[in-house]
Amino acid sequence: MPRHLLVPGRGLPKPEHWMQRWAAANPSYLWAPRPPGPPFILEDRVQALHAAIAADDEPAVLIAHSGGCLSTVVWAQRHVGPVQAALLVTPPYVDKHWPSFGLVPRQRLPFRTILVASHTDPYTSFAQFQRYADDWGAELFDAGEAGHLETASGYGPWPDGERLVETLT
Repeated sequence: MPRHLLVPGRGLPKPEHWMQRWAAANPSYLWAPRPPGPPFILEDRVQALHAAIAADDEPAVLIAHSGGCLSTVVWAQRHVGPVQAALLVTPPYVDKHWPSFGLVPRQRLPFRTILVASHTDPYTSFAQFQRYADDWGAELFDAGEAGHLETASGYGPWPDGERLVETLT
């Protein structure tokens, strides 16, 4: 049975956010890192993710939201480790002019990946999600008009997400 590592985004998820709910309901779901909230410091996030992955030889399924997706793809470009699969939920589109990040890696990921895309995400167009999925070799899951799949978009419980995780384990 693989480990489940939750890779949070830029902000601090509200208690009703699906990631917080999953962590509370599943003691085997571990934060990588525990949600620190802003500011989003990529190097710190990638180091924390690497430490969590390297802490055990058991394969991990990474469950990332928003900026956590970017931490995940940067980790995969720089490191290897026992990662079985990843669920990347609404990664924000970052172009080369975003000063605090730099270029988003576009190499194929070395593990099975599902990218969850929304038609109404304020940070990424559906076409940009499709480009990320193509570049990373990810399966694209069309979540419909789901906003950014966070609490403000109406997502506390997220049964589709739980089913997607089950397909990765």
